[in-house]
Amino acid sequence: MMLTYADKMMIVRNHQVEPPVQTVPIATAMGVNVFHVPNWPDNLSGKIMRSSAQGGSSGYAIYVNQRHHVNRRRFTTAHEIAHFILHQDSIGDGITDDGLYRSRLSNWMEAQANKLAADILMPWHLLNRFVEGGTTSVDQLADIFQVSNSAMSIRLGVPV
Repeated sequence: MMLTYADKMMIVRNHQVEPPVQTVPIATAMGVNVFHVPNWPDNLSGKIMRSSAQGGSSGYAIYVNQRHHVNRRRFTTAHEIAHFILHQDSIGDGITDDGLYRSRLSNWMEAQANKLAADILMPWHLLNRFVEGGTTSVDQLADIFQVSNSAMSIRLGVPV
């Protein structure tokens, strides 16, 4: 059974209970397997592709550079989940993200995936709870949500 956009977004929301939002369980709930690859070059962050051998029940698998910092791996996983949610029909045999060209997809598709990745990792309902409770430091919020300081600054609209 293929999940609809609404089904996928419900899975995301069901995992946004407490920070840090866990990305691998979201992917798993969508039928996407996640693998950490130990020997990729530093400029390759991650990719999602159809795989009959390694894909989950959806037939898709996400591969993430194990050598990157945990916060980077979390954002990469969320970014690839976002591609699965938004661009599943465009994935084909692989969308690869790297530091040079971020993939063969258009810039607007990459921007969409980055925005949804931020929405997955730093949902406003959780962020607002901390900010309203007095936690306003970008560094502290980044630590709580296990994202980079720059990702949190962008999310909050604060200069980096």
